[in-house]
Amino acid sequence: MYGLIGRMIAAPGKREELLGILLADIPPMPGCLSYVIARDPAHDDALWITEAWDSRDSHQASLALPGVQAAIAKARPLIAGFDNRHETEPVGGFGL
Repeated sequence: MYGLIGRMIAAPGKREELLGILLADIPPMPGCLSYVIARDPAHDDALWITEAWDSRDSHQASLALPGVQAAIAKARPLIAGFDNRHETEPVGGFGL
């Protein structure tokens, strides 16, 4: 399996709008076992994104899906940056 954990920083005051896009506009993605978006309680503009995939290839393929591309384009103006990104190897747990 393949996993990603990253912290996305929204433009000031845009976290909730960005959160809405990331939750509502992302289509089903083949190979995605878990996709969790969480508010960072210590940073008013930050979101944590945790993903688990059946493989790195499935994750890469998801980035080319038309619905994912549309969501990225819609979200891009609201993203100030990323300050953490970690690849992981999920081995099990609930929801996988």
